[in-house]
Amino acid sequence: MVKLISGMHNPPMDIMVQKEDFLSLDHYDLEGKTVGVRLDINSPLDPSSGRILDDHRIRSHLPTISELGRSKVVIIAHQSRPGKIDYIPLDVHAKRLNKLIQSDVSYVDGLFDSRVKEKIKEMKDGEILVLENARFYAEETYLKSNPDLSLHENSHLVKNLAPLFDYYVHDAFAAAHRAQPTLVGFAEKVPMLAGKVMEKEIVDMGKAFDESFEDKVILLGGLKVSDSIEIARKMLENKTMDKVLTMGVVGNVFLMADGVDLGEGNQKFLDRELSEPERLVEEARSILEEYGDRVHIPVDVVLNKEGTRKGVYLDKLPSKYPIFDIGLDTIVEYNNIIQNCDLVVVNGPAGAFEIDEFSIGTREVFGSIARSDAFSIVGGGHSTAVIDKLELQKDIDHLSTGGGSCINFLAGREMPGIEALKRSKKKFH
Repeated sequence: MVKLISGMHNPPMDIMVQKEDFLSLDHYDLEGKTVGVRLDINSPLDPSSGRILDDHRIRSHLPTISELGRSKVVIIAHQSRPGKIDYIPLDVHAKRLNKLIQSDVSYVDGLFDSRVKEKIKEMKDGEILVLENARFYAEETYLKSNPDLSLHENSHLVKNLAPLFDYYVHDAFAAAHRAQPTLVGFAEKVPMLAGKVMEKEIVDMGKAFDESFEDKVILLGGLKVSDSIEIARKMLENKTMDKVLTMGVVGNVFLMADGVDLGEGNQKFLDRELSEPERLVEEARSILEEYGDRVHIPVDVVLNKEGTRKGVYLDKLPSKYPIFDIGLDTIVEYNNIIQNCDLVVVNGPAGAFEIDEFSIGTREVFGSIARSDAFSIVGGGHSTAVIDKLELQKDIDHLSTGGGSCINFLAGREMPGIEALKRSKKKFH
């Protein structure tokens, strides 16, 4: 399991990885070397045109690619998953990358056949080659999350590509919570190095566990209730967070756990959207009973009254109208806490932020985080979308590229992609 960031003061046990546990781009001179680079450039697409709508993840990898400017760079990545409308080849990603770095980026519609191997052998220093969507190949999808590392290491994909690489750079933090051949299979075949994205994620996200920050707060919102409950429990148990602030659907579940009747409409929503909602309410109740003084739940909410915003206190519930946001008093309480903490983490919006009428809670809370002097960490796809929409990127200290990987990291779960980096250092350094 993970250890802690170097420089931490009396850290809790079994939380995060240390920087010295893995190899980075600084450990080797990669000039003239052939380097396999696993990126996560999985991007939202326009279903009609196939155009990339948001290239945030592609742009996040530019520092890593720039660092490898004198290497032969072979990019391995994925887009979507089988059965999805955006499950497409990576030629469009190669074109966008070519535009972003203003360099000649080639694309080949294969992964490890003889034609691809010849192209790699013929590469010159400074050239970049993007291989086909790794998930087009059965091993990458079939072996997903299989704990038997030998299956990944002995996959045809790894056996064919590893001999062509001098090094393998793992920069796909957003996929690091999965075990797949391109993510873990190369670790003991060639030295696996953390790219700039991976290194920054580990170091900056690890500050959530740094006890030198005196007052640390995490806000958990959105729809991922099960993950949020696990994060809350682990961080409260380990005392890695001083306060947990709940909002969104997460907040609604904690309100129910506190005995608030939300009404039949909200109950039906939870039954429809959540797996085992009764169990989740019980788990939230257990957290409140044990750590109630450190867990904050909304004191008022906003109902969607036929498209109109209607704020009510809890004593006005239950209601036939669904809850779509946190109320003004809750916003004030949460903002006061944020402005007086040293470190703040947020994962998930405060309500239905995509609808302007019900975006006030999310806008106010995220705006408060941006204005605060606290070290700020924002994780999760919806949270990133909020930051982009509000144009707060420059005011956030760390904006994670990961959704599920961010949640797994914060929950202290073992992450196969990071464990692979640790194994590779033990073997090669």
